[in-house]
Amino acid sequence: MIQSQILGTGSYAPKQILTNRDLEQMVATTDAWIWERTGIKERRIAAEGEATSDMAVVAARHALAMAATSALDLDIIIAGTISADMPLPSCAAIIQAKLGAMRAFAFDISAACAGSLYGLAIADQFIRTGRAQRVLVIGAELLSRLVNWSDRSTCVLFGDAAGAMVVGPARAPARGLLSAHLHSDGRAAGILSIPGGGSRFPPSEEMLARNMHKIAMNGRAIYKFAVRVLPESVLEALNANGLCAADIDHIVPHQANARIVEKVLERLGIPLEKCWMNLARYGNTSSASLPVSLDEINRSGRLKPGDLIAMMAIGAGMTWGSALMRW
Repeated sequence: MIQSQILGTGSYAPKQILTNRDLEQMVATTDAWIWERTGIKERRIAAEGEATSDMAVVAARHALAMAATSALDLDIIIAGTISADMPLPSCAAIIQAKLGAMRAFAFDISAACAGSLYGLAIADQFIRTGRAQRVLVIGAELLSRLVNWSDRSTCVLFGDAAGAMVVGPARAPARGLLSAHLHSDGRAAGILSIPGGGSRFPPSEEMLARNMHKIAMNGRAIYKFAVRVLPESVLEALNANGLCAADIDHIVPHQANARIVEKVLERLGIPLEKCWMNLARYGNTSSASLPVSLDEINRSGRLKPGDLIAMMAIGAGMTWGSALMRW
């Protein structure tokens, strides 16, 4: 069976930077408090009038250029996002039009921070079965408009960004995505959510007054959940391919909180030096986090042919998973 491979990566972050010092003027917090608990120093904020699809298109064009692929060559566009331009149509459909990718069918995935990993796993299936030759997978989030800026437990965490991957058939038998492993547990849905705005709590004056259209989270519960399931998921991928943690050359995680990443690596016995970390500069960019990180490490020159890359992500749902790729 054909293996899929990431042929090109791209990313985009808005120009405006919001630092921890800036947040000290907005809510009851300090730079030291944020850094100690999260590992974040600053995050990017989208410009007025800038939408999620605008960020996604920039990242997509960078990925397409690296892959030497025209938008007209795309078969599928998959957008992982929980902050689309509007409830309908899909953000992917808007991206398709802006790119001029008129041969592609397009759809969104709502798996929060795990969205781009879910998208990569779906793209892999279309490539492996020969149903597609070029799939554009995007993770894009404009979370600065979904946080309550008076809630210090959430507003310090999130930032805006987009990342993209062009996926196609592997160019060599030994390279490509080895496997992806996805999970979800809806019993934990309440620990990270935007409760208002849907059919359960439709838009109303009361919903807006109670900030139910903003992100609500139980940080302690998320930490406990993440440090339990993420090591299990990475080990699942390693076991499925007859590999061990020592075989991993690079680990590219979704970056929600540095303390979560550090604890997961500790439990896996993987040194932090093998992990690409940009959380301090971007904050938690949800579905954009993993492809932005992959693009940065790719363009840094650190990835060599044959390197084993482990990816992991966890998001609201709860949704999580892992993937192994031979670069």
